[in-house]
Amino acid sequence: MTGPYYSLREIHPRRWIAPLGLFAASVLLAFGLYVPLLKIEKMVFWENEYSVATGVFGLWDDGQWVLAAIVFFWSVAFPIAKLALLYWIWFGKMDPGQRERTLHRLAVLGKWSMLDVYIVAVLIVAAKLGPVADVTPEFGIYVFGAAVVLSMLVTAHIERLAKRGGEPPPPENDDAEAAE
Repeated sequence: MTGPYYSLREIHPRRWIAPLGLFAASVLLAFGLYVPLLKIEKMVFWENEYSVATGVFGLWDDGQWVLAAIVFFWSVAFPIAKLALLYWIWFGKMDPGQRERTLHRLAVLGKWSMLDVYIVAVLIVAAKLGPVADVTPEFGIYVFGAAVVLSMLVTAHIERLAKRGGEPPPPENDDAEAAE
């Protein structure tokens, strides 16, 4: 049976947490990709700060293309795609079956969403092991981590609202307006 398609926003018009959370996660992610995640000091003479973006570009420039691609996919492309899908699920008009399938795919991929934070943690631990380097986490790691966690919370909230369903808005009735 096919019928009119509705967005979750239309079904739950008074729910403001999902769009606010999506917006906040998007802003945090944008900043988290460019704000320094960690500062590395080697022997007092050399100091450098790395963000996700500078890390990916640095790996690429060093010829570590596979590692650069992995970090780029899980730390840049995947979080952006996940947020884009969540925006589409919230604002886009679709039937409940299509929404459920999209949420299921997102849930399967979402299990990997903390991989980007794990990658950063491994980099910190690996750099700490070197006796000549001192690695200090910077503000960006908290911003980036907050973006990932917030997107996970928003995903869970949207999944609950989608499963709960609700009444779609009443159909517009052109016949009633013509009779008046």
